Amino acid sequence: MVKKLIILFSILTITLTAQTSSEIIKKVEENLNGKTAYMKFTMIVKTSRYERKMQMQSWSEGNDKSFIKITYPKKDEGITFLKIDGQMWQYVPKIERTIKIPSSMMLQSWMGSDFTNDDLAKESSILDDYNHKLVEQNNTVFSIELLPKEDAAVVWGKVVMQVSKEYLLPLNTLYYDEDDLLIRTLKYKKFKKLSDRIYPTYWEMKPQTKDKKDHQTIVIVEEAEFDKEIDSSYFSKRALKRYSK
Repeated sequence: MVKKLIILFSILTITLTAQTSSEIIKKVEENLNGKTAYMKFTMIVKTSRYERKMQMQSWSEGNDKSFIKITYPKKDEGITFLKIDGQMWQYVPKIERTIKIPSSMMLQSWMGSDFTNDDLAKESSILDDYNHKLVEQNNTVFSIELLPKEDAAVVWGKVVMQVSKEYLLPLNTLYYDEDDLLIRTLKYKKFKKLSDRIYPTYWEMKPQTKDKKDHQTIVIVEEAEFDKEIDSSYFSKRALKRYSK
């Protein structure tokens, strides 16, 4: 009888943990992305050889639709990116050409940064594409392991996310390949009030592989609005050229 109770308690504990971790991840996605989001931000790319700065605006609706426009520097001004229907497109005004970015290039660097096309297109969903497991917690932080679902088309073998209990926002995200090798880390800092919520305004992406030892990409979020209606015209292929100007 005692043994059966122990087994039953273990099953209930495992089930509760799984539900709790998924609820946490769901809230993290909601707090980060909102139903819709408009942002204005600066991206600084650093390597051992150079440093470059870009400024841009973005409009998004959930994980399915996003539009990005580069506003600085002059040589990149007007380059736009669109993600709809699981596909990603880029418009380059200098050559007046629209380019489709194939799924095989989702892991490639975005505009020379340490972020990938997948990051900017939000092709993968941490809620829908991964199984979640609460592996550790203390008074202030949840540590959640995300393992890809069997049929999910994701680029990472494992993701570990440390989540603030106070804000239910990520503090640190670790990305591993299929061989369990740590490839990069993304830290979220400088939590401030933006629009209707507390939000991390300083993101720091650092590769962990030897070939990119001195690389670093920083994103500074300057403005943000969430859950406000966004003109549907941003999420069509016509928008690439139309809003490039």
